[in-house]
Amino acid sequence: MASQHVPPPPNPPPPTNLAITPKPKERDFLTHIETYLAKRDGVDKLLKISRYTAKLILASNLSSSDPNLTHRLKSFESSVGVSRKAFRLGKFVQDLNALRNTRVDSTRDLIFSFIAYGGEGFYFFIEQFVWLSKTGLIDPKRSKIFTKISAYAEFIGYFGSIALKTRDLKIIVEDEACLKSSIEINVLRGDGCGEEEIKLRKLREKILMKKLSIVQDLADGLMALDDILDGNGLFSKPIVLSSAGLLSALISTHKNWVSC
Repeated sequence: MASQHVPPPPNPPPPTNLAITPKPKERDFLTHIETYLAKRDGVDKLLKISRYTAKLILASNLSSSDPNLTHRLKSFESSVGVSRKAFRLGKFVQDLNALRNTRVDSTRDLIFSFIAYGGEGFYFFIEQFVWLSKTGLIDPKRSKIFTKISAYAEFIGYFGSIALKTRDLKIIVEDEACLKSSIEINVLRGDGCGEEEIKLRKLREKILMKKLSIVQDLADGLMALDDILDGNGLFSKPIVLSSAGLLSALISTHKNWVSC
């Protein structure tokens, strides 16, 4: 009897229970800008860059040959400074919530958290009255005392903030060292370490951002100390302070850009 030809079985249909994760689409540049400018801090930091750029030009005497330009830069810098204070209305609530939600492991961390968030929150609260005095609603004569109080609160807040960020940086560096050791062991064994390398890259990015944040606090703290000393410190030179302000503005702008 002739053997009957049996057709091969059809290919099985692809499983329907496997979820296909689409590749994340990169955010459009203009959309990123829109998201950045929608945040209060985003606009505030752009104003900060504008203000300290103007102060740096004035401090370096680049506009000294044109008295009219010098006058306009001074007027611009002063107006932007007042405008920035308006963006701080109600911002102290952010620090109150941060202080309330803080989880600490030791009494020292609790003290530093209270100093950092409490000092910054009180600074933002007093800045509201500085703005009101600058705009003329409150007697402008009170502006000086409000400015002095806010400078003390700001400086104290930066002291606590630097302490907390230094602690966090130490922890991240220790995690990085442990992860590097784990990767080296896996390499010696011939095992793959793709996930570990991704984690290591993220840890290094965190380390960089934390270091930049500490530099920013140091720059802002320097300007707050200058306000406390009424411009009579050894570092109280316009070009030094304007450079510190511009550096702080650029770092905070980068941080906000990455986070949004």
